[in-house]
Amino acid sequence: MDQTAIFGPFLATMLLTVVVWVVLYVRRIRFLNESGLTPEELALNPGKLAALQPVSVSNPSDNFKNLFEVPVLFYALCLYLFATQQVDAGHLAAGWVFAGFRTLHSAVHCTFNRIMVRFNCYLVATLAVFVMLARAAVAHFGG
Repeated sequence: MDQTAIFGPFLATMLLTVVVWVVLYVRRIRFLNESGLTPEELALNPGKLAALQPVSVSNPSDNFKNLFEVPVLFYALCLYLFATQQVDAGHLAAGWVFAGFRTLHSAVHCTFNRIMVRFNCYLVATLAVFVMLARAAVAHFGG
């Protein structure tokens, strides 16, 4: 198998992070412009923005932060699999499951935010990474 194939879901997840950042930025700037809050007010009271912003602004912000949690394991694992020439169809499928369900998770979180739908997307994505990790660990430690 082409070892670079793992960079498909890797880059897709990175692009998702960029898309969520754009959504966050657009919504936050719109909110700040409509609220009349000044940068000076926010600098003197950093918690004010968090307290006043609507969920349409805070959810993309929370999602953006979340994209630097479990996805970091995914990125490191993809690089490890590539470097050790262990990319196979199973890892690639799990990588795409991760990228796809993280995309669904972000879409839910940044729009209608149904908690159980979002939770299930997160669960499936995270389990895909854990499967990849378990397979890599067995290959490494099992010989």
